[in-house]
Amino acid sequence: MSSLKRHRALSRIWASDPGWKGWFTTVNHTDLGRMFLTVAVFFFVVGGVLAMLIRAQLATPRSAFLGPEHYNQVFTMHGTIMMFLFAIPVFEGFAVYLLPKLLGSRDLAFPRLTAYGFWCYVFGGSMMIFSLLWGIAPDSGWFMYPPLSSTLGAPGINSDFWLIGITFVEISAIAAAVEITVTVLRYRAPGMSLSKMPIFAWYALVTAVMILTGFPPLILGSILLELERAFDMPFFQAAAGGDALLWQHLFWLFGHPEVYIIFLPAAGAISTILPVMARTGLLGYGWIVAAAVALGVLSFGLWVHHMFTTGIPHLGLAFFSAASTLVAVPTAVQLFIWIGTLAKGAPRLHLPMLWLLAFFATFVIGGLTGVMVAIVPFDWQVHDTYFIVAHLHYVLIGGFVFPMLAALYYWLPHFTGRKTYFNLGPTAFWLVVIGFHGTFLLLHWAGLLGMRRRIDSFEPGQGWEAINLIASVSSFVMAIGFALIAIDVIVSVLASVRGSRDPWGGSTLDWAMPTPPAAYNFASLPEVSARDPLWADPDLPAKIARGEGYLGDWARDRRETLTVEVTTGAPRYVVVFPANTGFPMAMSAVTGLFFLGLLTKAYWLVPLALIGVVAMALYWVWGLLPRRGEGAVPVGRGLSLVTAAEVADPPGWWGSLFLLLANGTFFGSLLFGYSFYWTIAPNWPPPAYAELSLVGWALLALGVVLALLGTRGGAGAGHALAVLGTLAIAAVGARVLWLVPDPTVHAYDATVWVLVGYGILHQGIAALMNGVIVARGIAGHGAETWQGPARIARLWTDYGGITAVLAYGAAVLPGALS
Repeated sequence: MSSLKRHRALSRIWASDPGWKGWFTTVNHTDLGRMFLTVAVFFFVVGGVLAMLIRAQLATPRSAFLGPEHYNQVFTMHGTIMMFLFAIPVFEGFAVYLLPKLLGSRDLAFPRLTAYGFWCYVFGGSMMIFSLLWGIAPDSGWFMYPPLSSTLGAPGINSDFWLIGITFVEISAIAAAVEITVTVLRYRAPGMSLSKMPIFAWYALVTAVMILTGFPPLILGSILLELERAFDMPFFQAAAGGDALLWQHLFWLFGHPEVYIIFLPAAGAISTILPVMARTGLLGYGWIVAAAVALGVLSFGLWVHHMFTTGIPHLGLAFFSAASTLVAVPTAVQLFIWIGTLAKGAPRLHLPMLWLLAFFATFVIGGLTGVMVAIVPFDWQVHDTYFIVAHLHYVLIGGFVFPMLAALYYWLPHFTGRKTYFNLGPTAFWLVVIGFHGTFLLLHWAGLLGMRRRIDSFEPGQGWEAINLIASVSSFVMAIGFALIAIDVIVSVLASVRGSRDPWGGSTLDWAMPTPPAAYNFASLPEVSARDPLWADPDLPAKIARGEGYLGDWARDRRETLTVEVTTGAPRYVVVFPANTGFPMAMSAVTGLFFLGLLTKAYWLVPLALIGVVAMALYWVWGLLPRRGEGAVPVGRGLSLVTAAEVADPPGWWGSLFLLLANGTFFGSLLFGYSFYWTIAPNWPPPAYAELSLVGWALLALGVVLALLGTRGGAGAGHALAVLGTLAIAAVGARVLWLVPDPTVHAYDATVWVLVGYGILHQGIAALMNGVIVARGIAGHGAETWQGPARIARLWTDYGGITAVLAYGAAVLPGALS
């Protein structure tokens, strides 16, 4: 069969719907990656405009350009947009677009989940933009510290937009993290072992796991604060046993890993681009991987780095100060390896290389000032000054935006299949770099002179006037540079001439396909035998096009790819992907109604939306698997494999495993908050406790036994028994809530409602999952298609039983000890 015939057949199978409909129904990772990046760039433009408003306000003393109310909204939304609506979604967009191409697969693990996450991002971000346009944007700072953000300091709806909108957006981040983790571990080209993975995949894997463990504390904090604002549960009210410092702990449990969640994808891009620009292999592959993993682990021990002035005991200060300086070691390892790679090769000063050099110069300064603020006495002096603002921007812009601009220009020929038309890139580069340092290098000085951050104006005569004027002018120079980059990219997309397939001489599989890429990525999935496959076999693109790999035949007329063993990369089974559908967008819209009901206090809408989400989720799950298995099917090269519907560890099991990692982190953060109240918060112990009778304990034990044993029985009676067990556990939780009738009295009562409510919620999830297994048996689905769903239901049932025992036990523990 000819390569052209194969291309036409695969394009028909994998193509998105034509016209405008395709934007709403596509589940193809190439389309969704471009859409993620486009929306993220839009939010970057909005955040940049807000930054210009801030610098215009602070250019002169006693400025009347913005009043305090509007300035607070602009300041809050600038930080919120850049941190939540730009930085993480840009990583998601690059990962969604690139990972299957780098790994030698045809799509991500869960295409509909990718689409669902994208639309949650769009709808949640739209809520934030709506609040800004209507003048009711959040105004308590992008960190939302209570009591500034509680009803005491912000009685209006402004803070609710932040708490509900950001929680909605974070669904997208969690979905993308699950997607990326499973894709990197299982969806690779045959033969691509972990030691042969492209380095960007390692960074993406570490970043995704960090999102799964770093975002849940903030999600918990947002839920608790919204419950306080909406239902008067006193989580952060000292008079009722709460403590505002708990918010800071939860926020920075997310916030400091967030810095490295932003930096690590940029480091992955650097480690991918730099060897190509230097025309040599990456020096110290294993050391780079180890450094990335170490950085991910160490970043979770630094959150008190932001709380040195809150009265932390000296032993705690010493520990977190040491941890904050220790994190410089894996960062330095990466920097020295990159410098060694440059020294080993022969660098070419193409535009991506210029941005990488700007990264080196800028990020080293940001890293050094980071070590400075890790030293407690110095931090006490500069805390909440513009020195911290300057340090933050050196790390985030120098460590993320500059490498991402290198990645933009490196992969732009891949996105478009075209080469640059106008030579605007170098001019834009110098404007951005000079404007950036002219802005933020000076702001270090302003901070050392005592200029406080988060102020909307300042008085003359303090030595800040010239600094702020020069910084503001420089910021507009930087903005002009970014505008030129936008023009350069738009012209390259719309008007440039065709370019070569691999203009840089890259070594990774993303350059083994025509550009712009076809919807199916690879005409056949390649066999990988080296870490740099294109350098090891220059003829590999031609072999792929000729169908000499796997799944080069389209006889089954459906979207297919392969999964592999995690460590070795040996082919494991065939995955059949869904076709185009608008279902993910519809489900995200129904999810949005849930959050919209909370935001507008239209609480009647909340249960309706929740029922809609559950119904749509059940419909989604029911259609995942066929009624009957089909046995082993040929995949090429003389190999036959079964499909994912007939294995015990389908993609859904792996996705559930990592989703439960995030879920467990959320639950652990909840227990941490409960322990924090118990040991540190004022007005403890509470006046009354809940106590569970022996009958209640016996029913709980019976429910747990039925649930755990039932999931290990048959698909009929066994899982029906598990449903009864989960209902019994939920009944015990309802009894505990009955013993604490008013969650507004004390932080203990409010926390019990959240703990026990968490347990009841997961019993409901487990009951639904086991009910689906029972229904599949009643509907006559083949037993060969049960084992995967049964293991998924068992995983969730086990988790629900364990966390229910811990949650109920924590709720009644004060009564048992009294």
